[in-house]
Amino acid sequence: MADTLQRARHRPLILIPSRFSDSASALRYRAEVGARALVEAIFQAGGEPLLMHPHAPGGQADLGDVRDRLAVADAILLPGGGDLDPSWSGQNPHPSQYDVDLEQDAFDLAVAHVALESDLPLLAVCRGAQAVNIALGGSTIQDMDERGGHHRHRVHDIATEADSLLAEACGPRVIASCYHHQCIDRLGDGLFCTARAEDGVIEAIEMPGRRGWFLGTQWHPEDTAATDPAQAALFSAFVSAAAHRPRSRSAFAQSSSPL
Repeated sequence: MADTLQRARHRPLILIPSRFSDSASALRYRAEVGARALVEAIFQAGGEPLLMHPHAPGGQADLGDVRDRLAVADAILLPGGGDLDPSWSGQNPHPSQYDVDLEQDAFDLAVAHVALESDLPLLAVCRGAQAVNIALGGSTIQDMDERGGHHRHRVHDIATEADSLLAEACGPRVIASCYHHQCIDRLGDGLFCTARAEDGVIEAIEMPGRRGWFLGTQWHPEDTAATDPAQAALFSAFVSAAAHRPRSRSAFAQSSSPL
């Protein structure tokens, strides 16, 4: 038993906020789920994925409570999902928005705040990248189709910025698997674009100078991580950052004001 526990500790613990679902195969009622491809990509990269219950009743998250819950983590992964409510960024709702859930939103935004203020490595995918952007004061394009961009079920080539974490992990070009109808518009404070699609859509964001590892991707690297070495390398870089980060929790602030 002790040997089993010791082996388990060799895998850095990656916390992933789960997604609310009205139904799921093999379950009779509503569920909390995580994308299997995403969980498997983390596990194959050497991490121990752990789904985390989003708790923000009434669309209010307690940052102190979120800090306490994240204290066990070696890294955070903010996954894709439904649309964020546009009110978080002072924008108006769009008829195309779907699966909006204020509790899910508030929890993801709180997780983004806590992870960003600490040295916790953070990988944010699709909706997750948009959540980080909004947490830092940015905004989104509510419906890309209105601007001539179509990124649902699309695989396309993107160029990465030299000297970025993305380029270091994946190389100068990446074949990206996309599924989204919203995207980043105005960048939040401290964020820089490190990859764009050929149509100009921001595909990756980073925070140069941040003590902890951070990368946000608008595409879904988990879609092809099992067959594309570049996507697998992205998860390996993330899990490696989790494995080698300092273990001190002193970077967490003490404020417990609600979001």
